[in-house]
Amino acid sequence: GVRLCRDAEELAEHTVYLLGGTYEWQTSPRILVEEFAQGPYFLADIMGNTIIEIGAGNFGPPPHFVYREYTYPASLTDDQRTRITDVSLSCLGALDLHWGPTNIEFRWTERGPVVIEVNPRLAGSPDPQLIQLACGVDLVTEHIKLVIGDECDLRKRHSQTASARFLVPDRAGTLDRIDGADQAAGVPGVAEVTWYTKPPTPIIMKGDCRDCIGHVIAASPTPTQTSAILQRAVDSITWSITPFPSIDE
Repeated sequence: GVRLCRDAEELAEHTVYLLGGTYEWQTSPRILVEEFAQGPYFLADIMGNTIIEIGAGNFGPPPHFVYREYTYPASLTDDQRTRITDVSLSCLGALDLHWGPTNIEFRWTERGPVVIEVNPRLAGSPDPQLIQLACGVDLVTEHIKLVIGDECDLRKRHSQTASARFLVPDRAGTLDRIDGADQAAGVPGVAEVTWYTKPPTPIIMKGDCRDCIGHVIAASPTPTQTSAILQRAVDSITWSITPFPSIDE
């Protein structure tokens, strides 16, 4: 339900949409209006008070924020890394979050890092897998160790660039077929090709993460190589969507 509203009219229109019963988890007639922080997106993944890794992401076109790609580690300047680290630790202190996993989302704006969310949990899939591919730390296992009283091992074991590309249709309709998934999975460096749905199934564009139908994950020693592997894999995948019949039909 997150959308960029450019003026009061668009805000009123989206408010009516949100309060009209569209979202099944809605329990009270409230909306959150916040500043649009414009700039690159970063995500800090933390265990206890240790920042494991900082990733970067990008999104599809506005007014929606449907994610398209995540990469670990993010390409950061020393200043960016220092400031994101400092703000992350400040958030943990302000909210008394010093145990277990946390992920904090940022936008890097003209005034530096602006906090979008602080989540006292692991980031959603596939972020933990990307971190494991990038640096060898298995956040799921280390979280379980904490819960059962064992000692965490957050040492990085290697250094790679891992990226996930989300597969998003450009229109609504019936997803008839998906081709090329096996070829994509066979590209050297591809770690995973996952589908969230399978044909035939109706595709209804909602303007959020539910628009994604799958993802491809790749990892290699360098950002350039990982990007090339990912693009080769994605280029081998095609799908067919038949438009829904019109009312007249």
